[in-house]
Amino acid sequence: MTIKINYSNKTVSKLSVNTVLFVNEKFNTGHLTKYISSSELSFINDLLKTNDLKKKIITFELSSKRKIILISITKNIKNIDIENLGAKFYDKINYGKNSQYFVNTDSLTFKDKNFISHFLHGLKLKSYEFKKYKTKKDFRNISIEVLGQKNKPTTSTQLKFKALEEGTFYARDLVSEPGNILHPDEYAKRLNSLRNDGLKITIYDKKKLKKLGMNALLGVGMGSIRGSYLVTMEWNGAKNNSKPCAFIGKGVTFDTGGYSLKPARFMEDMTYDMAGSAAVVGLMKNLALRKSKINAVGVVGLVENMVSGVAQRPGDIVKSYSGKTIEVLNTDAEGRLVLADAISFTEKKFKPKFIIDLATLTGAIIVCLGSEYAGLFSNNDKLSSQIINAGEQVEEKLWRMPLHKNYDKLMNSKNADMQNINYVGGAGSTTAAQFLQRFILNKTPWAHLDIAGMAFSKYGGALNSSGATGFGVRLLNQLIEENYE
Repeated sequence: MTIKINYSNKTVSKLSVNTVLFVNEKFNTGHLTKYISSSELSFINDLLKTNDLKKKIITFELSSKRKIILISITKNIKNIDIENLGAKFYDKINYGKNSQYFVNTDSLTFKDKNFISHFLHGLKLKSYEFKKYKTKKDFRNISIEVLGQKNKPTTSTQLKFKALEEGTFYARDLVSEPGNILHPDEYAKRLNSLRNDGLKITIYDKKKLKKLGMNALLGVGMGSIRGSYLVTMEWNGAKNNSKPCAFIGKGVTFDTGGYSLKPARFMEDMTYDMAGSAAVVGLMKNLALRKSKINAVGVVGLVENMVSGVAQRPGDIVKSYSGKTIEVLNTDAEGRLVLADAISFTEKKFKPKFIIDLATLTGAIIVCLGSEYAGLFSNNDKLSSQIINAGEQVEEKLWRMPLHKNYDKLMNSKNADMQNINYVGGAGSTTAAQFLQRFILNKTPWAHLDIAGMAFSKYGGALNSSGATGFGVRLLNQLIEENYE
């Protein structure tokens, strides 16, 4: 399916087949006389007397070839509510082979050049589908003709939203790919192509990682015939040499659990265990496409956690990039091993303003927060507040969870500096975050986002259909726009 959007300064014709008009929350229609005939307006007013005005969108079928859609706008509507309204509009028009809609922005009773951008942004986010491997293609085309003079967005605004959509869709595409296609070798190859967007890409393969001493990351990928990689993506958009904002993603392209084998049921979903990395990649692509005026670096660890004669065993001890040793008591607690090396490396090499890592790290966070909030763990109150506020504005919500030195004893090992799981039980997400915090060596502001419940939706959400959500791209973009540009 394709959605084609055209902008025009023309006023909507009264003969347009499918006309979209905006009214206030009480569905007052007095100002619509310019856009529809008096007989149609009279007909609509009669029907409104029997309609549920709590609905945001009401469709009037005037004939087999003509319909008028009224969309109500509440006073002081928030941007996220506008986007949700656009998504609801998509649900209304998502049927049939091809369709064309004339959206009259002059029917808005206020001037807001960003309104239609947010509205169409929500529509496009909701329209995402991943049907790459369907042999029978269902081609549908929706044409949106945006008419009017008062509320046309600027070219730069249109490009900004397009970049954000492309970044989000790229992240969703990566998460949606099956494990036999998007293994670490293929993933690294795709990231290398992002040079075309203006990103500086550096790929560290097994040989380079071994030389660097990234044995925690390498241990996870030992059982796979595929390579293991750390990939850095740099965007230098600031005019000065200011410290970059750093974003790190867990990229386990498939997670069997290793010798601590996962149950067979739902193991197929473990293709999305790289969703944290996908969010970082989508964000960096977005920043490059919209020419963001910041310096930023994205770092992803790409591995495949498999079972084989050379796979890592429970009880193995590895020495991390930081120099700290880890006893691997459970090979299914692998994401924190990948992140441990990535975090220390990023802090040492790039000396960033802050580090935010994203990972589908624990099932425990789903038990705690379900699929409504991601877990937020941080050593910095200011950064935490900024992330939470950004999440509320784009409806990618986070709930701050505790970190405390008393949890450290649960991760201490008798045989090494630490162990990778808490065998006592309880606080699974917090002890995982407490583990990661040990790899922040120079007190850099840091936040860990456990997105296990948010990266993939079987039922769909306000701005996404079922499947990969791209959670994190819009959140982190909002964080940057609000606080760092």
